[in-house]
Amino acid sequence: MKSITVEQLQAWRQDGTPHTLVDIREPYERSVSHLDGLHIPMSEVMNRISELPQDGPLVIHCRSGARSAAVTQALTLQHGMDNVHNLTGGIMAWASTIEPQMDVA
Repeated sequence: MKSITVEQLQAWRQDGTPHTLVDIREPYERSVSHLDGLHIPMSEVMNRISELPQDGPLVIHCRSGARSAAVTQALTLQHGMDNVHNLTGGIMAWASTIEPQMDVA
């Protein structure tokens, strides 16, 4: 399974590296904080695969990286998508490393 750190994601965002960020958290989690990108709750991802770009990196994230790791693995193994990356540590890692003022309660 491919993964990306929050530092790598920040570099991609700063230098304009094309990618699609997919937040798989529940709506109530996203209402507290988000990093923009697509929002497709984990329970809906497999039914909404057509909404995921097939070209360019997809970065899947959740709160801590566990749910997004499961989705990344499923998209890779079950659907043959080789452009999917898990955001290691999720939005909590982003908040602690990149944006400490972010509330991720």
